[in-house]
Amino acid sequence: MNAPATRAGFVAVVGAPNAGKSTLVNALVGSKVSIVSPKVQTTRMRVIGIAMTDLPDGTRAQVVLVDTPGIFRVAKRRLERAMVAAAWQGAEDADLVALVVDAERGVGEETRAIVEKLKETRAPRYLILNKIDLVPREKLLALTAELNAQVPFERTFMVSALRNDGVADVLAAFATALPAGPFLYPEDQAADLPLRLLAAEVTREQVFLQLHQELPYEAAVETDKWEERADGSVRIEQTIHVQREGQRAIVLGKGGGRIKQIGARARHELGQMLERPVHLFLHVKVSERWAEDPAHYRAIGLDYEP
Repeated sequence: MNAPATRAGFVAVVGAPNAGKSTLVNALVGSKVSIVSPKVQTTRMRVIGIAMTDLPDGTRAQVVLVDTPGIFRVAKRRLERAMVAAAWQGAEDADLVALVVDAERGVGEETRAIVEKLKETRAPRYLILNKIDLVPREKLLALTAELNAQVPFERTFMVSALRNDGVADVLAAFATALPAGPFLYPEDQAADLPLRLLAAEVTREQVFLQLHQELPYEAAVETDKWEERADGSVRIEQTIHVQREGQRAIVLGKGGGRIKQIGARARHELGQMLERPVHLFLHVKVSERWAEDPAHYRAIGLDYEP
């Protein structure tokens, strides 16, 4: 009996900060591979999520989604420049590019700049209007016409990634458009991210979720130790880097209450993701110049510009 035909390839997911790219990637994969928070610039690295699907003709497809950092119109800081470079590199390397637009926010300067840049890409382009549950139908049709007038898209989709509405149609379209060929990753793998890095991202998400009104996005988390224990559990030690002493006090909270809450939620989520008990220990350190440290950029897969 012949094995089923297979398709596989890369889809770069690009868009302005907070357009919902990470939420969409998580919905397409069916599990959490990228952190999500109300704060812009949450995704700093190219995160790869792997979605498997079956097409009506019996073909098995592996859609490798590259969740890129949000693209800024003017990237002033070194970290922002590195994030933008990573985003466009992901688009250039992909078999197709999906532009995610926050339908409620509409077409801002950042999205216009991305659309201009997309004119240079050779890969097929797909448009995904996200958060459609918050927008009247007339506005969605106007947005579709406006964006397709600037650059022709192969197809336009309207989704609510948060509600998983329309996501299955997007996945089927991606899978159909990818080239025939063998799978690029094992079928049971959901992400291409080292566990130490994934654990750091989970904790960083909790820092953002709980402190997004008080703490600038520059906060970073590093996994210092990962110890597999004989009882099947794992002990993880992490450092939360902030840039000023006042920020350290915010993360710690009164009587250490905030850091305990961050740790408890991150530990719970990591336990679910790893499917085993997690012992998580967090430390907060003032590292004024971590955003200028080349080692930090290498650790999260970004290029350090001199």
